[in-house]
Amino acid sequence: MYAIVEIAGQQFKVSKDLKVYVHRLADKEGDAVSFAKVLLLDDNGTVTLGAPAVEGASVEAKVLQHLQGDKVIVFKKKRRKGYKKKNGHRQALTQIQISGITFGGAAPKKKAAAKKEEATTEE
Repeated sequence: MYAIVEIAGQQFKVSKDLKVYVHRLADKEGDAVSFAKVLLLDDNGTVTLGAPAVEGASVEAKVLQHLQGDKVIVFKKKRRKGYKKKNGHRQALTQIQISGITFGGAAPKKKAAAKKEEATTEE
């Protein structure tokens, strides 16, 4: 089972016990967090698409640590002008571990079965 979830403005494909680096979250280390914006769920081939999000679905995770990413060097230069500018950046990250994916409400439908149902109801 996996889900595509939006965390801090980015989309991630997550499954149980997966460790993910996301943009810095405000929660403390060791806290449990829940993400409700689940865009897609796949339960052993049964795919549920959200419009835009799957209602009743959520992804639970635990904050493992806050850290900084690798340093990125930004170097600007204009040739023959004597202009050089060197700058660096380290992104603030949070490492989370996915503890579970839950979905409530109606049982998920397959995409093909949903299209087939729509075609039969239109006739």
